Amino acid sequence: MTVNLDQVEPLTLKGQIAVPYTWWVGEVGSKFLIALRDEAKIIGNRCTKCNTTYVPPRKNCGSCFTDIYEFVELGNEGIVSAHTVVRFKYPLQPVESPFAYALIRLDGADVGLVHIIKRDLDRLKNGVRVKAQFKDPSERTGHILDIDSFQII
Repeated sequence: MTVNLDQVEPLTLKGQIAVPYTWWVGEVGSKFLIALRDEAKIIGNRCTKCNTTYVPPRKNCGSCFTDIYEFVELGNEGIVSAHTVVRFKYPLQPVESPFAYALIRLDGADVGLVHIIKRDLDRLKNGVRVKAQFKDPSERTGHILDIDSFQII
């Protein structure tokens, strides 16, 4: 039997489907997240060919495509390179608004790390120095939000 789809009214259903999943973040991502969880340290890695330092660390250099094996501990402080303030409430936001997403270039890194600034938004501007604030050790899970936020210093 042949059905002419032009003559069939489509049936639609409203609903929501949850699709929980997990994945391995790889050896490089694991090393980064374990350092956050267990030591409250931010690590990156440095390309030995072009000397670029990445945070979060990556397996290959984005500039020269070399495999990266040298891990380095970075400081918990850096400079805001760019930012945007979020003033509306949305269900998937990691924290209550208002807050800011900021691109933070940590001391010793050549690329920025995107993270959250929760307080002193009236003082937030590009070029301001910030410091990582870690969650209590009992609350850390091996997630980027083990860094609770960055605070203006």
